[in-house]
Amino acid sequence: MKIVLAGAGAFGMKHIDALHKIDGVEVISVVGRSPVALKETADKYGIKHMTNDLAEALALPGVDAAILCTPTQLHAEQAIQCMLAGKHVMVEIPMADSLADSEEICRVQAETGLVAMAGHTRRFNPSHQFVHKKIKAGEFNIQQMDVQTYFFRRSNMNALGQPRSWTDHLLWHHACHTVDLFAYQTGQTITQVNAIQGPIHPELGIAMDMSLQLKVASGAICTLSLSFNNNGPLGSFFRYIGDTGTYIARYDDLVDGYEKPIDLSKVDVSMNGIELQDREFIAAIREDREPNASVQQCLPAMRVLHAAEQQLKAAK
Repeated sequence: MKIVLAGAGAFGMKHIDALHKIDGVEVISVVGRSPVALKETADKYGIKHMTNDLAEALALPGVDAAILCTPTQLHAEQAIQCMLAGKHVMVEIPMADSLADSEEICRVQAETGLVAMAGHTRRFNPSHQFVHKKIKAGEFNIQQMDVQTYFFRRSNMNALGQPRSWTDHLLWHHACHTVDLFAYQTGQTITQVNAIQGPIHPELGIAMDMSLQLKVASGAICTLSLSFNNNGPLGSFFRYIGDTGTYIARYDDLVDGYEKPIDLSKVDVSMNGIELQDREFIAAIREDREPNASVQQCLPAMRVLHAAEQQLKAAK
């Protein structure tokens, strides 16, 4: 299977590393805007074709699919471009930064019948899979998820500490992970959302601090705190408070409420959530089926983010 990887940044390289572990998969082109970053990535991974034109890469002989790790503002346009070119697509989270664009992606997917998947990695992290399996087995019911998503980004830098040409967003990107995960883990529709945010950064034009409250029909709630002002520790930390225990997930790791590590080695074929996400994408294409985290499955989360955005706009 031949893959085009668009976006030669920090996350793009994580996907290339993951794809190298999947039999029968080859990244044949890398797409990006920085000639220096493109060449470094192509040289590092032995990728023979590089370009700043996604259409050129999609037109290469034998291309099956594309993975988009490009700036959020390009996600919808490029995902649709890939599908109209007859290619399966995985678009990194968020699939778009508006509900209208998300709905258009889903419309094109339904029209073409291609595999279109959103990069909701939390569904695949072994830590969250462990909790999900407990819930599905009837051994654990969520009462509350308490989530902290904290970074220190007072300037426009990426995960490698390099200058970024676009602006990240706490709501449409980082909150998207938790909104989707809460609905996925409870198996319910989010019926209530409350959102507040701090001051808008004078240069970046975004809120640097935000808080969301979510609720589903069973009464389970989620409290989410997000910040770009937090000077360590960095990352996302998920506390599951349930009727039979407490779990704390830190990406691919899991501990109980007393910080006792939980063995996740038997949860899946890898301990790397991004690799597991990519394996699902490839498997769905090969098996001609809808993937977990398809754009259709993730659309409800975009509706919740839209409702939160409307609240934030009204509160200005």
